[in-house]
Amino acid sequence: MDLRELSDKQRADWLRLSRSRGVGPQTFSQLLARFGSAAAALEGTNAAARAAGHRGFVLADRQSVDAEMTRGARLGVRYVASCEPGYPAALRAIADPPPVIGMRGDPRLARGDGVALVGARNASLAGRRLAANLARDLGREGFVVVSGLARGIDGAAHEASIETGTVAVVAGGLDKVYPPEHDRLMAAIIERGCVVSEMPLGFVARARDFPKRNRIVSGLSRGVVVVEAAERSGTLITARLAAEQGREVFAVPGSPLDPRAHGTNKLIRSGATLVQSASDIIEGLQGMTSRIQEDPAAYTPPASAPADEAARRKLAARLHDLLGYTPVHRDHLIREAEAPPSHVADALLDLVLAGQASEVPGGLYVRGADDASTDVAIGSRSST
Repeated sequence: MDLRELSDKQRADWLRLSRSRGVGPQTFSQLLARFGSAAAALEGTNAAARAAGHRGFVLADRQSVDAEMTRGARLGVRYVASCEPGYPAALRAIADPPPVIGMRGDPRLARGDGVALVGARNASLAGRRLAANLARDLGREGFVVVSGLARGIDGAAHEASIETGTVAVVAGGLDKVYPPEHDRLMAAIIERGCVVSEMPLGFVARARDFPKRNRIVSGLSRGVVVVEAAERSGTLITARLAAEQGREVFAVPGSPLDPRAHGTNKLIRSGATLVQSASDIIEGLQGMTSRIQEDPAAYTPPASAPADEAARRKLAARLHDLLGYTPVHRDHLIREAEAPPSHVADALLDLVLAGQASEVPGGLYVRGADDASTDVAIGSRSST
């Protein structure tokens, strides 16, 4: 991807397109590849949606986006698109980076060498103390501590690293504090650290929004350290995402009698690096480059769809048949369709624009809300 600074108008177009219902990170990148710019994509998708008459794909209201940016400016929010130099390179390198993120505080911290510290909300006193010690020691060695501003381990890690550098990733808007008792902590991080979110101002996080948040926590980090986690917990989602993103995964062992140690002990059995002190983490990161390297292939605009219209329709129909109401990862669709990835991505975009598929977080796709007919309405593209 060629990095470039956007104008305020271009950044607003990126934000509006990313805020549109039915547009996830994969769909966003496909729209840019097809139309050439966010402004052209807004025009083209608007025409396609009107022609299809479906509800699954709805552009964000321009006035609402302008109002958010105006209010964000008053709050000190800086919006950064993934094509801009100020966007964290490590986050840009993941498979599904947010097209636009908002940041309050010092944005340079989000571009530093991050290490995520995450764990149980109902953490033990010993767990919170250990998290604080790890965060403090990592900060002294020049690492930025990243976490999710949750109760327990997250809060302890943030509090201990405010002086050296901490980044809080929140699942709601940058003007919302969750949990409420962390209002002072969030204010302190805004003053001396950085708070990051991909969600609109005013947005109140729901349970399903936290896994999306977790991919940013791991995406900003070179490694993820888990301090106390039950065997089934959101913390383990962060660890899984970290592994999928090519990050190092570390875990603090605990007593087998404590349910909060079952998840961490399982991670260690599965290959995570056992951690007793910050030196274990630093040693585990020494084999990595100082900054996560981006994969240029991940940002190469996909090749155009097959020139043969019949072949393109046939592929889209095949993908439509493979989709159901249980999310399916795009990689599985590529394998099942036995077609070039660029052609599959292009056909999926056709289905999304036709309202017959929807992208959900994690590079997953399901049948669209308007998928009422058996005919795949993708015969032609908008010329706008």
